[in-house]
Amino acid sequence: MNAPANTTTPNPLTPRADSSIGGLLLEAGKITPESAERVLRMQKELGIRFGEAAQRLGLITESDIQQVLARQFDYPYLQVGEGKFSPKLVAAYQPFSEQVEQLRAVRSQLMLRWFARGHKALAIVEIGAEDGGSQVAANLAVVFSQLGEHTALVDANLRAPRQHDMFDLQNRTGLSDILAGRADLSCITKVASFIDLSVLAAGTLPPNPQELLSRSSFGALNTELESKYDVVLYDVAPFQSGADALAVAIRAGGVLIVARKHNTLLGEINNMSEQLTSAGAQVVGAVLVDY
Repeated sequence: MNAPANTTTPNPLTPRADSSIGGLLLEAGKITPESAERVLRMQKELGIRFGEAAQRLGLITESDIQQVLARQFDYPYLQVGEGKFSPKLVAAYQPFSEQVEQLRAVRSQLMLRWFARGHKALAIVEIGAEDGGSQVAANLAVVFSQLGEHTALVDANLRAPRQHDMFDLQNRTGLSDILAGRADLSCITKVASFIDLSVLAAGTLPPNPQELLSRSSFGALNTELESKYDVVLYDVAPFQSGADALAVAIRAGGVLIVARKHNTLLGEINNMSEQLTSAGAQVVGAVLVDY
């Protein structure tokens, strides 16, 4: 087969048509062509950066500068009030906060201890329903995607799923429907606001979540996801609600335990860790949330 005559291979190092601060501010509607002229005059007169001049003129805020810098370096995040995502997605709305710095530290440890060693999947497991597992899973998925890792977040909580609410998605079809043979991977949603993030919702709530997650079809699905993504994160039902977490952890191979300060008991963590290890899953680490 002959290649098209005018096809060219894109150079990943080629900059965008206009990736300058001024161009991005114009594109975002933060400044007008007329005000840009004023900024350029001040920039030339004072020998300062375009963004600093625009700020001195009162045209933009520091937040606007951070937003366009993030776009320049392909580090997507959202302004407060932008989009319909849950405010619990702090990695999306407050990427420079101390809380998100801690999430990035967790990401670094997971990269070194798990993903850099050839693994692709990880289950995020909490003890009780209010320990923050779903929130940690969602925010970790965002920070992994911001790193440039092709990331899939799978809502494997087939009892009380939350990820469709976190990312403002439909939950008509999803994981349960795929495992039942009623859907395929086309129901995975690519989150447009983040370059490398896709979410698979839980789908129809089944009467037999544990049995569904224990099927061989789940193992086949995990293998397929691992072939398509760099990082696959599973948000699962709380450990106290049944053996769902064990079924997912065995397939993923690795587990990140989420505990809540002043809520989760140390004995409960140790018991869960022992059961996960006995089942053949590796406990990669633990996160203590405080909110």
